Amino acid sequence: MKGAKPAKKELSAKEREALIGVLQSRFGKNPGRHAGIAWAGVQARLEAKPAKLGALAEMERTGGEPDVTGQDRKTGEYLFMDCAPQSPVGRQSLCYDREALDGRKKFPPKGCVTELAAAMGAEILTEEQYFALQQLGEFDTKTSSWLLTPPEIRKRGGAIYGDRRYNRVFIGHNGADSYYSGRGFRCWLKV
Repeated sequence: MKGAKPAKKELSAKEREALIGVLQSRFGKNPGRHAGIAWAGVQARLEAKPAKLGALAEMERTGGEPDVTGQDRKTGEYLFMDCAPQSPVGRQSLCYDREALDGRKKFPPKGCVTELAAAMGAEILTEEQYFALQQLGEFDTKTSSWLLTPPEIRKRGGAIYGDRRYNRVFIGHNGADSYYSGRGFRCWLKV
């Protein structure tokens, strides 16, 4: 499994150029995800915030295919979300958090969602963000993605996930210590 490494603070010039090229290509191929947003503004922001490129590089390396999905009108920050058609392959087969991982004595997974997201320097999608993402395309038609779980659910041992089946988006639940080969997690990041 390609687990996340701690996000580098800064990429080399060659790595920055390659990543920005990948992001620009994806941005150009998917205009419906970011209507009214020009690439020039995104690129200027990326170049001004090199520390954020480390997190985007990890999102890309683990199969997330990050793309711009919006802009904060107050701060001007661009919102990137994992837009891979299926849950990122490099982030699957994980339980939800450290408590769940430590509590799993038999057949523990290799890691947990919350720690990997933190190591990447990104955030886990919320339920609301997941529904917004699904308005931009059809995601998780064969997989599912863990979502940031509300404390009232987590304190009872559960965690939530989302998927799309039968042309409909579903939010489900499992024990936080469960893990599946077809379930990963999606990240978001403001730049």
